[in-house]
Amino acid sequence: MSFESKDLAPAEPDAWRLLGLDIDGTLMHWGGEISPAVIEAIEQVRMCRTHAVLATGRNIVATVPVAQMLGIRRGYAVCSNGAVTIRLNPGTPGGYDIVETITFNPRPALELIRQEMPDAYYAVEELCHDEVTRVVIRAPGADVSHFDELVQRVGLNDVTYAVGYSAWLDLTPPGVSKASALETLRKHLDVDSAHTVAVGDGNNDLEMLAWAAHSAAMGNAPIRVREAADRVLGSVEDDGVLGLLSQLIDPHRLAVL
Repeated sequence: MSFESKDLAPAEPDAWRLLGLDIDGTLMHWGGEISPAVIEAIEQVRMCRTHAVLATGRNIVATVPVAQMLGIRRGYAVCSNGAVTIRLNPGTPGGYDIVETITFNPRPALELIRQEMPDAYYAVEELCHDEVTRVVIRAPGADVSHFDELVQRVGLNDVTYAVGYSAWLDLTPPGVSKASALETLRKHLDVDSAHTVAVGDGNNDLEMLAWAAHSAAMGNAPIRVREAADRVLGSVEDDGVLGLLSQLIDPHRLAVL
């Protein structure tokens, strides 16, 4: 489905847009590269009155270098699946300020999961007085298709979760996602909800795709993610995201987004 097939409100000439951009599997190839064409297109998109916001499961340390690679030195980025929002600022140590950090106590969820996956590995991010922003659970050899059933069975009602491509499970604070962080930014930046766009390729992008007025999934995304989007692009290895970015650059097509 293309964006033009939807009944969309035209954007005023001076209206700003908010674009949520996943990184891995969307902008970045599996080898860790982002093509010069994508870098150039994102720069042009930003010149077309669009807030280009990286929205990723990566932590701050792994996100900032990507922003720098893309030439985004000012603006915002959503990290740790929405639990951390930063303001990019080249004048500060590290090149960013922390705008918001949302933490939770992972103990109840971890105790439940350990009963089901005693051999799994656990990692936490952003420790803060015994609370964390994110927990990553890795279970080598586990069947990813069973993860959704597992979390339903053990009743993880006090966290938000996302299942990764391989055998890992991502836990974040309840109600927190890329979408919740982007919605907070949308209000702060005074962008009309009709002018929101998002693109991603993973299960942790589902809420973001539902949040955006106009959404696109990468061709390499799981079928569940592709079905959740308004449009399916080419694969990341073919720089499929350029199909979306070009619509945000072309002045003749801006009015329909």
